Amino acid sequence: MSSASDLRSGKTHRDENFPVASWIIHPRHRALILAFYNFVRTADDIADHAQLPADEKLRYLDLLEAELLGRGDTQAEAVRLRNALAERGLPPRHALDLLTAFRMDVTKLRYENWDEVVHYCRYSAMPVGRFVLDVHGESTLTWPASDALCAGLQVNNHLQDCGKDYRDLNRVYLPRDALAASGAAVEELGGARSSPQMLQCLHALAAKTQALLDQGRALAPQVRDFRLGLEVSVIQAFADKIVAMLRVRDPLSERVHLSPMELLAYSLRAMAGEAARRAVGRGAQSKTAAGV
Repeated sequence: MSSASDLRSGKTHRDENFPVASWIIHPRHRALILAFYNFVRTADDIADHAQLPADEKLRYLDLLEAELLGRGDTQAEAVRLRNALAERGLPPRHALDLLTAFRMDVTKLRYENWDEVVHYCRYSAMPVGRFVLDVHGESTLTWPASDALCAGLQVNNHLQDCGKDYRDLNRVYLPRDALAASGAAVEELGGARSSPQMLQCLHALAAKTQALLDQGRALAPQVRDFRLGLEVSVIQAFADKIVAMLRVRDPLSERVHLSPMELLAYSLRAMAGEAARRAVGRGAQSKTAAGV
């Protein structure tokens, strides 16, 4: 068995829809967050590998878990994250949750309803926000808003990539009942553009995603760390713009990603707004989570 690193897609933290350990985050946290990201990216790339058989994918994911827990030293990403977590006295719980999601990606290709999609997000997205909050010593009281924001980000990504996921992996996150309600057929995801029925389904799911993002809007005011609050506000701004595009555009035929100039503009606007909000003391602040 070769190293899991050999199966990386080449995607890095700079290619994500949201900032990862950006310059906004305090430097003392960036190395740990990047170690977490590289472990997660490696596992995600294994689950999404187009040529690797399912049993091999699961074997690699099991190996990453074993070495994250200290049983071996052959997988660089697992060893680096294990050591980085140990230095900060943090458990591997959130990384283990993400491995659960990647195993689901290997074994589950269809979702029956919205609740199943949100359950998947519980393992594929929510642990990321919880991890970053833990790194910053934030209260677990921030988790509900973080969970909603992270789930919204995840479904945004599902809608953006719905055609690619179907064509490359035969994986469909659009719930069967939502497709049926609009009269759309899953095979339409292989086309160059959406039918009116598929577009109705996609726009309805985007509206549900907007509701998640609205719930997540409480997170930035709850976060005590100033830099993290700015980062959250930027992520929220990106997610809001993307879901606004998904509510009116066709992801099979139209651009539903932010350009570099849009990323910069929305970042500056969001940071200015959050800094101003904190300066005048608006919004609830969460308490520290000492001992939580």
